[in-house]
Amino acid sequence: MTRKYFGTDGVRGRVGEGAITPEFVLKLGWAVGQVFAKEGRSKVLIGKDTRISGYMFESALEAGLVAAGVDVLLLGPMPTPAIAYLTRTFQARAGIVISASHNPYYDNGIKFFSADGSKLADELELAIESAIDAPMTTVDSARLGKVRRIDDAAGRYIEYCKSTASTGLSLKGLRLVLDCAHGATYHVAPAVFAELGAEVIVMGASPDGLNINAEVGSTHPAALQQRVAAESADFGIAFDGDGDRVLFVDAAGDLVDGDELLYIIAAERLRRGEQCAGVVGTLMSNLGFELALKSLGIAFERANVGDRYVKERMNALAWDLGGENSGHIICADVSTTGDGIVAALKVVEAMIGSGQSLAELRAPVSKFPQIMENVRINSPVDLKNCELVAAVDAVELELAGRGRVLLRASGTEPLLRVMVEGEDGVQVAALCRRLADKVQELSS
Repeated sequence: MTRKYFGTDGVRGRVGEGAITPEFVLKLGWAVGQVFAKEGRSKVLIGKDTRISGYMFESALEAGLVAAGVDVLLLGPMPTPAIAYLTRTFQARAGIVISASHNPYYDNGIKFFSADGSKLADELELAIESAIDAPMTTVDSARLGKVRRIDDAAGRYIEYCKSTASTGLSLKGLRLVLDCAHGATYHVAPAVFAELGAEVIVMGASPDGLNINAEVGSTHPAALQQRVAAESADFGIAFDGDGDRVLFVDAAGDLVDGDELLYIIAAERLRRGEQCAGVVGTLMSNLGFELALKSLGIAFERANVGDRYVKERMNALAWDLGGENSGHIICADVSTTGDGIVAALKVVEAMIGSGQSLAELRAPVSKFPQIMENVRINSPVDLKNCELVAAVDAVELELAGRGRVLLRASGTEPLLRVMVEGEDGVQVAALCRRLADKVQELSS
C-alpha cells in the first residue's frame, strides 16, 4: 500500500516545507475528523512536545478537527507515550502527537495513536490520506466540535508511571541525574523519580521552544556523562525530546544503550521467576546482546528498524519485550508503545532488586565492534547484484560465524548503508571499507 503523505510514523519534516505547514496540518486535522465522524460523534486528544512550532500546529489541528465536527481535548506539552496512555483512559477515538522526537527544533511532525494506544491501522491511514485530497467543508454550526483543555494531564501520567513499578518500590538513598532534553518529559520525569524517593538532579528541563535536543538528551549523552561524574551520582538517565527513548549513564560515566537496557530488564524478569519468552530487537541490535540473551535461554528475533516494526513482531510472537539500541524500549505488559520513563523504572527496579550496580548488570553483554558507513551512490545498487553478493559472502566467510553484514538503502537520501559487525574491531573496519568500496564501484 503506497502512502502519499504518511511515513512509518505519521508525517515529519522541516517546518514550513512539504506537509509540515499550517495549511496542510489544518487539512490533515479535518481529514482525520472526516474519517472518525463517520462512526458518530468522536473526540480526539492532542499533545505536543516543547518545540516552538507546536503551538501553531496545535491550533491548525484543532481548527480542522472542530470543522469536521470532532471534539478536541488539549493536553499541552506531554511525552508521546503519555498521549497513548491518555487516549485509552479518556476513551478517545484517537490521540495526536505533535513532535519530531529526537530531531532539532526546526523540524516537526504529526503522529497518531488509535483508541487502544497503538499505531493507527493501515486502512485508517489510507482513508485519512484519501480525505486530505477532498475539498474541505465545514459542518453546520450546531455540529461543530467542542474544545477543552485537560489541566491534570501531567498528574494523571505521573501516577500511571509510578503504577507500573512494583508495589512499595522506594528509590530512597539513590542519587541520580535526569536529562530531559528540554523536551516533553521536563515537568513529569523529575516528579516521578522524586515522588518515589530518589534525590534527583535535573538538567535539560528549561525548554524555550528552540533548545529541544540541543546538545542534551539521549542523542547527545556527553553532557549527562559529565554531569553524573561532577555530581558523584549513582547513575544518570537521558530521555529524548518526546520521551519515548531512554539511555543510562553508569556511575563511572559510561553510556548504557538500549540493547543493554533490554538485557537488564529481561534478566531481571528471570531473576524474579517471571516469564520472558523472548525479546524483539532490530537489524541494528548488537550481536553481543543477542548472544547474552541466548546464554540466559531467552529467544531473540530481529525486526526492521523502527518501533512500528518491533511492535508488529512482538504482537506476532506474543512477546511483551522489545526495542532498539537507540533506547526505544517497549514493555508491552504495561504500555502500548515505547515509554522512556516506564523503561527507566524497570531498569532501576533491577538495580534495587538485585542489589547490583548498573555496571554490574550490563557486564554480561559483551558488545561486538559495529562499523557502519553511509555510501553516497550515483545510481541505485541492486542488493542482489552477483558481484555484491559475492563480496558479502566473502566478508561473512572471514567473520566465521561470529559477525554480521547488513546492507540497507536509505529511504530519504541517495545512500546505501553498509554495516559490518564482529569480534575484532580492526578486522571489522577493514571489511566494512572493502564492502563500501565495492558499493561505490557498482554505483558509478
